[in-house]
Amino acid sequence: MTLKFVSSSLLLGTSLLISSAQAPIPNRVKWWTDARFGMFIHWGPISLKAAEISWSRANSNPKCPNKGPISVAEYDNLYKRFNPTRFDAKEWVRTAKAAGMKYMVLTAKHCDGFLLWDSKVSDYNIMHTPFKRDVCKELAQAAHEAGMRIGWYFSPMDWKDPDCRNAGNAAFVKRMQAEIRELLTNYGKIDLIWFDYDGGEAVWDPQTTYAMVKKLQPGIVIDNRLDLGPGKDAGSPTNMSPSADYFTPEQWIGGYNDQKPWESCMTMSQKNQWSYGGPDDGVKPLSSIIEMLTGCAGGDGNVLLDVGPMPTGQIDPRQTQRLHEVGAWMTKYGKSITGTRGGPFKPGEYGTSTRIGKTIYLHIRDWNGSVLSLPPLPAKLQNARILGGGVVVIKNSGAALRVEVPPSSRRELDTIVALDLDRSAIGIPAVAVPAVPSLAQGAKATASNTYHQQAEYGPDKAVDGKGDTRWATDDGTKQAWLEVDLGSPETFSRASVTQAFPELHRIRQYAIEYWDSGEWKTCFRGKNMPAKLNVTFPKVKAQRVRLNILESTDGPTIWEFKLYASK
Repeated sequence: MTLKFVSSSLLLGTSLLISSAQAPIPNRVKWWTDARFGMFIHWGPISLKAAEISWSRANSNPKCPNKGPISVAEYDNLYKRFNPTRFDAKEWVRTAKAAGMKYMVLTAKHCDGFLLWDSKVSDYNIMHTPFKRDVCKELAQAAHEAGMRIGWYFSPMDWKDPDCRNAGNAAFVKRMQAEIRELLTNYGKIDLIWFDYDGGEAVWDPQTTYAMVKKLQPGIVIDNRLDLGPGKDAGSPTNMSPSADYFTPEQWIGGYNDQKPWESCMTMSQKNQWSYGGPDDGVKPLSSIIEMLTGCAGGDGNVLLDVGPMPTGQIDPRQTQRLHEVGAWMTKYGKSITGTRGGPFKPGEYGTSTRIGKTIYLHIRDWNGSVLSLPPLPAKLQNARILGGGVVVIKNSGAALRVEVPPSSRRELDTIVALDLDRSAIGIPAVAVPAVPSLAQGAKATASNTYHQQAEYGPDKAVDGKGDTRWATDDGTKQAWLEVDLGSPETFSRASVTQAFPELHRIRQYAIEYWDSGEWKTCFRGKNMPAKLNVTFPKVKAQRVRLNILESTDGPTIWEFKLYASK
């Protein structure tokens, strides 16, 4: 390996350090924050229908929000056919360990009321199926034997029970608490309980329920959803009872927060389904999952990645294969995830960063040309290296920390540069990394097609600088264009495109073009657009620029289209 490393004396640059010091992690929770990566498991009789768990059930209780297409009579009798004879708890645990996961959370009870354990409280449980085996018992035993941390997802609401949120709610809550007591009494040490909510009133006697949980399992870690009511977002750190340990963004990577622990729960399913999605479902690409891992760890949070086992009891082979690919990545680079804390460089367009001891790991996805410029560090650099080998040149001064890695040393998924300091990296306050301005941001945008002519999916959404808005086209669209008028001629030599739902692999051929002398000319042409396209080309001066989608399998949709001025 060839290594180049340049460091100059450092000025503190304290004006750039805008966050307070990281909050210490309580000892009881530290195993969980150190883990950074867990497996979520959504499973039950509904897997027979390849439909979403609970939400696909028709509504039989007006106080509950589900309005699914499966009739109550059919949904509530699926358990009579549920016989997952190929369920192997040890294999589930082996798969989780192979992926680099440190804990598992099973939907012991979801909102449909079905119980995956041998309950004396309710007959609507796994022992009354043809299978007649206690899934919670077998998984807890396998986890304990393998040194894997184990937790239960438990839905306090039960959409099947007519007493839930109705006149008999007090009696229902007593039964609910009795079910929790079984889960936390009969299966040895339980490390975590993951309560859910559905946006309705939290009429679960939270104070008594919290107290019971902590008495039964004194070391248990608890999420923030038990006492959330209408209008409360589980992903907000402000919606967190003192009795809870962490907050829970769902289906999005949380922002940087080193004051309160957090965990993003995310799906592997291409359809973003929690339970088994059937043979026509797919799995997210490895790049998306690595982005979840690095994004959450870099934000000082965890990722709880969901699998939906099949009716047979096996985890879908497509998901298993992807988890082994994640595990191969973790074997090489897991030291930059497990046991780390986020920062000191907050997540941004460049990527993110993690730290442990005297080392900072830069997870770089977007180079913005040949050099990444970051705020300076208030420490002396002792060494710099690329995990997996390669060339890196570092210049650290009072003005900036400049990181240069030639294209030949960059990694397709994530280039990880380790910075070894002369002091602990943990005490360095976190700092935001300014985004490189896009010439296209806020410019006038037009498009060939907009989904159902709805303004919320208009072309302007692709140039508004926001990562959660998008330009979308009608279903079935095979060709489309997005044009940006910069207002006056500008010189640029780099463009980026962030594609929504990249796992669908929609955009097969595309070009970035500019208007010159009465015709469109090509800056760049490519095939099979990735999740984040980042391309450079010879300098162009133009006022009108467009992304021309020449071939798409279905209606393309774009989060952001950016153009960068030539340096």
